[in-house]
Amino acid sequence: MILVFVHGWSVTHTDTYGGLPEAVAAQGGDLGIDVRHLWLGRYISFDDAVTMDDVVIGFDRALRDALAPQGGALPEFSCITHSTGGPVAREWVRRYFGPAGLAGIPLRHLVMLAPANHGSPLAVLGKERVGRIQAWFSGVEPGERILEWLALGSLGQAALSRAWLAYDGPAQGFFPFVLTGQTIDRAFYDFLNSYLVEVGSDGVVRVTCANLNATMLTLRETDARVVNPHFSPAEAALLAPDDGAKRPRPVPLGVLPDTSHSGEKIGIMRSVRPNDTDAKPVVAEILNCLRVRSRSEYDDCAERLAQLTLSVQAADERSNRHRYANLVVSVTDERGDAVEDFDMYLLAGPTFDPAALPKGFFVDRQKNPDSKNTLVYYLDYDVMAQVPQEMFGIRVQARPSEGFAHYAAVEFRAAESDLAQILRANETVYLEVVLRRHVDTGIFRLDPGDAPRHSFKKAKPSGTDA
Repeated sequence: MILVFVHGWSVTHTDTYGGLPEAVAAQGGDLGIDVRHLWLGRYISFDDAVTMDDVVIGFDRALRDALAPQGGALPEFSCITHSTGGPVAREWVRRYFGPAGLAGIPLRHLVMLAPANHGSPLAVLGKERVGRIQAWFSGVEPGERILEWLALGSLGQAALSRAWLAYDGPAQGFFPFVLTGQTIDRAFYDFLNSYLVEVGSDGVVRVTCANLNATMLTLRETDARVVNPHFSPAEAALLAPDDGAKRPRPVPLGVLPDTSHSGEKIGIMRSVRPNDTDAKPVVAEILNCLRVRSRSEYDDCAERLAQLTLSVQAADERSNRHRYANLVVSVTDERGDAVEDFDMYLLAGPTFDPAALPKGFFVDRQKNPDSKNTLVYYLDYDVMAQVPQEMFGIRVQARPSEGFAHYAAVEFRAAESDLAQILRANETVYLEVVLRRHVDTGIFRLDPGDAPRHSFKKAKPSGTDA
């Protein structure tokens, strides 16, 4: 078995892999793994001009140069990635194969360790501050363009997640997996901010951001109206789902015990030594993933990792044994234009009152620095499960809210059975809110040619949509 390792962002030395490659080779004899079959990737991500696409193109060329130097098709291989390496490999799959080309993909297993599939909260800090965080960098300037991809709620993450909806890897012999941790190595970080010790994360990547299992839902403004006395204006247009929630085929997720993102002590990759792996379950779990050869084995692996995740999270006192969820909300209008000036409220209970949300539900909120129409909420899933009568909603009040061209307030009201389908433990949900841009009939009128000429400088909206 050929194994290709792909590191994370802003790495400058191949010692980042620790002893993991040698440990996998030493224990993977039944898979035909030998050190001679290992390839350690090294790519440039600390140049501000380098984009994710640039790295993916380079990855493809490096694969062909190393694995098929005489030309022709790539041989079968498996890939073990860390952090940003996960999205790099997934973008490679999308660019060079896509859902229609999976039958010819040479990649058999993709084992992602702590992948930033839905970004990292640290990326929004900006390159000057992030450059000082030991967990990510080692004396180099971070790559600004890749940093943009990694910021929570980026367009790149959303596009890759939408593309993933059409994949059925196991049907084509392609088996992706996610292994991550949610333990903080407190001796490793310098505590510049609270994200380094955030609950439900490994110090860099949240479990919700690593997990490939996500929900995508589009909510569109309708003609129906509701009245909510908790707001002014009280009336709002009702949002309705387009075609229901969409989810990819489930990808196995395993949360490992006593595992952080980086570091030589408990880092998911760097801490592994070639001859000291008994206490490092990551090696055994990687090998279990690499042994999968069929859909039934894949599903069995998913169930076993789900049970492991339950046990690890139930024992995690740091997070009070709670699980979390990401809610990525983007607001556009029906023309496809981004709506950047808006207020958003989460609602709960039979009267859809923001004050009815259970205490402690909110952990964090970020606005994407480049896509300013996107907000990312980090919520305590187990607290949200206590929402009165499981009735949950959102309200968006965009500006301008009046005039010749404006937006109406809108609300989405989930039925009692819908909350569990939209918001799930350890997962991300992408919620696209599509508003109507209301254009008043008074914006353009025609006067008869024989009518007296007059000024319309002080014309006012008619109150009727064109």
